[in-house]
Parts: sequence; C-alpha cells; structure tokens
Amino acid sequence: MKKKTGILEQKLGDRITMPLKDARDYQILFLASFLFLGILTRDWTLRLDLICVLFVSCLLTQTVLSFLANFIEEGRSCKAEGRRRKKSGRSEERRSGIAETAQPFCPSLLFPPSTFCPLPSAFKMPSALQLLPSLISIPSWRSAVITSLGLCLLLRGNHAATMAVAGCLAIASKFLFRTQGKHFFNPANFGIISALTLTHDAWISPGQWGTDWWYLLLFVGAGGIIVKRVGRWDTSVTFLGAYVGLEILRNLWVGWSWDVLQHQLMNGSLLLFAFFMITDPRSIPNATTSRIIWSIGLAILTFILQHTFYLTTAVFWSLFILSPLTIVLDTIWSASRFSWQQNAMNNYLKFNKISTTSIS
Repeated sequence: MKKKTGILEQKLGDRITMPLKDARDYQILFLASFLFLGILTRDWTLRLDLICVLFVSCLLTQTVLSFLANFIEEGRSCKAEGRRRKKSGRSEERRSGIAETAQPFCPSLLFPPSTFCPLPSAFKMPSALQLLPSLISIPSWRSAVITSLGLCLLLRGNHAATMAVAGCLAIASKFLFRTQGKHFFNPANFGIISALTLTHDAWISPGQWGTDWWYLLLFVGAGGIIVKRVGRWDTSVTFLGAYVGLEILRNLWVGWSWDVLQHQLMNGSLLLFAFFMITDPRSIPNATTSRIIWSIGLAILTFILQHTFYLTTAVFWSLFILSPLTIVLDTIWSASRFSWQQNAMNNYLKFNKISTTSIS
C-alpha cells in the first residue's frame, strides 16, 4: 500500500507543483489583489521603497535561514550515518574475525572529506551552484511572500529599518521558535508585534478598509476559498462566532443601537485576521478539538484586551500571547501535522476526481 501511494505521489508530483495547485498560491493571489485594491480604492499612501524592503527582507531571511537549517540537518545526517556504518562495520568484523577498519560512507556533500567520514575516491565533489537547489527549499518562498503581503496590508511605518525589522524577525520566528518540527508563532503576526515593540514609528490602522459591505463580501468569499482548501473552517467560524457573540452581549448590556455593533464588526483587518492569519495550518493546533478551544480563547482574550485595556491591536496581541498554547494543546490532543504537499495532493485528487486506479 505504501509503495502504491509513493508511486501515486510521484506521478502527481509535477502536476501538483503547477500554479494554483497549492493553497498558498491562492493566498498570494488574494492578498496581492487586496493590496492593489486598497491602493486603488482606499487611497492608501504606501511607499514603494518600504514595500520593496519588506519583500527583500523576508525573502533574504528565508533563503539564508533555509540554507543554514538544511546545512545543519545534513551535518547531523552525515554524523548519524557515519556512526551507523561504523557500528555495522565493527559488528561485521566480530562476526568474520577480520580486523579491518570500517569506512563509513557519508551521504552528505556539504562537508570536506576529512570532517566526519571519508568519501569514495571516485566521487566528484559538486560545485556550490549544484548544491544550492537542494539546500534552499524553493516552495518555502511561498511562505515568505505571504508574510510580506500580510505585513504590507496590516503594518505601517515611516522608515525602512522598521520594515526590515518586521520582515526579518517575522521569518526568523519560524526557525527559532519550533517544537516537534513545527513553528508555533504566526510569522506575520510576530513581525507586527516585533515592529510595534522594538520601533517607535510602527502602527496598525484597523479602520483602513472603511465599512463598505462589498469589502466584507470580498474578504469572506476569498477567505472561504482558502479555509476550504486547507480544511480550517472550524478555526475561523469558531473565532468569529465567539467574538461576535461577546460583542452582541456587550452591545445589549450597554444599550447601544445595532449601528454601533455593525460599525465594530465591519472591520477589514478583523476579517483578514480571521481568514488569512489564524488559519495558518503550520502554526495553529493540529487537532480539531484543540483548534476550537484555542479559537474561543483567542476571541475571549481579544474582547478583554479591546474593551478593558482599550487596545486597537487587540487581535494581534491575543494571537501572540496564545501562540505558545499550541504546544500544550498538541500534547493533550494529538493529531497528524499538516503538510502542504499532502494537502496539495488531496485537493488535486478531490477537485479533479482522479482515483488511484485511473493513474497508470
């Protein structure tokens, strides 16, 4: 069965890597469209140089840290393989009685031949240009582009250094704050909080989208496509349901008209947060039960920070504070970790109605 699945993945591999087969491609398309829409219809005065700084800082940090992470991983693999071969060689010597020094084979080409284990003399060391494609995970650039677009939509600043800090720390958080092969901070949110706390000219403009209904329909429609493809409807619906419920209760308690509630909920930044940020499957809890509990807690903390401490950036601080809770929830309710490749293959099979028996 595993062999058959492997053959299927190999046959579908080229098709899945095509544009718009990965859910992240839709995210990039929609977020870029929102950015151009805001510039054209909301008269955003965004500076092109600051946008470029964000993209360069995110992509450059992703490239460098991916290279280092893969370099370290290859080194560990080389050491482990060397120890295994050495141990296997010694066992063979004891069985055969032949005193011969074991020559462990090193599968990695990232280190000099004398560092960990000798390479066969007939093996030719490839050039650095040949190593780069295997060291840098090109699909991970999608994540860097999504983070850049998210920061362009939500974060504002006056200096290039502010944007560089946000972009670099946003991507770095994926590599620094990890557990069990998974990062638990949302990169864009981490970049926003970092810029707000470490610089003096960063801010968030929650009301930049106005209160037009067609923006609401656009965000919900585009967000619905994303959460359907990644299978995280429960997170968005639970968060919005809990948050709207709390706002309704407060509105009734204070005795305000429904116009006030409508104005509070007609917030483009809130919808971007609900459909494009807290639905990141790589940084939120894996199990459905965990995500529901986590989303309710996120809505409650957002409500408290907004109406008790009067923070206009309450949603971002709430996500930052509750992100480490993902580790605890994943420990209590275990579930398989999300894989973009597996998700792309599942969506391809689902939407194109291809069965395993029809692929020769």
